Amino acid sequence: MSDSGPVELEFSRKYDLQHAEHYLKKHQDGWSRRLSNWRDQQLARRALKQAGEPRLVLDLPCGAGRFWATLAEHPGREILAADYSADMLDVARRYQGSESQGRVRTLQTSAFSIDLDDASVDCVFCMRLLHHVADVENRTTILREFHRVSRDTVILSLWVDGNYKAWRRRRLEQRREQGRNYDRNYSRSHGRNRFIIAREQVEREFHDAGFAIVGHQDFLPGYAMWRVYTLRKSDIGGRGRR
Repeated sequence: MSDSGPVELEFSRKYDLQHAEHYLKKHQDGWSRRLSNWRDQQLARRALKQAGEPRLVLDLPCGAGRFWATLAEHPGREILAADYSADMLDVARRYQGSESQGRVRTLQTSAFSIDLDDASVDCVFCMRLLHHVADVENRTTILREFHRVSRDTVILSLWVDGNYKAWRRRRLEQRREQGRNYDRNYSRSHGRNRFIIAREQVEREFHDAGFAIVGHQDFLPGYAMWRVYTLRKSDIGGRGRR
């Protein structure tokens, strides 16, 4: 386990039992959400293949277990599912299918300070967390924890620039900031817990944390902000640093 004390993002504290059950259902709510979930699972499968079909995977944060069935498709894979929210873990255990349940062990822990020994898993699988992390220092802490607990690879998703949706979102934010009746407190509490990161910036952070990029996939190239990276531990950059 890392020597750094536990830190957590403000938004993660909202995931009580009610929010966790809502999170479980929202990805099946309507055809567009179901299509989006199908695409997410497709990207996850491709990333796992890029990573060499790792045998022991840490799913962090696992949320309501949305990726458990996909992770369990590989017959020899073990899944360690972790989340900061005990209610999320409870909902995942209660509602996910029996085909993946027998393959999953759960752990309540934070991505900032993972309660595992060094090199405990083959791959850290981190979907839909880093777009919530605006601060470079916080992202660095998470990446170094991933480097510490993984023996080989990391799969992660985040929002990047260089596409239509990122351009549109930034224009919208600029209009809000320039608006006469713009309420900064409202913006912080309702609209600013998701962030676009410049591709060059985050790829530099990967290198500094001790990773090489194996490959990446875009949700909809040129249009959507979502990008999934597959990383491998390297002998350069920040390897072994705390």
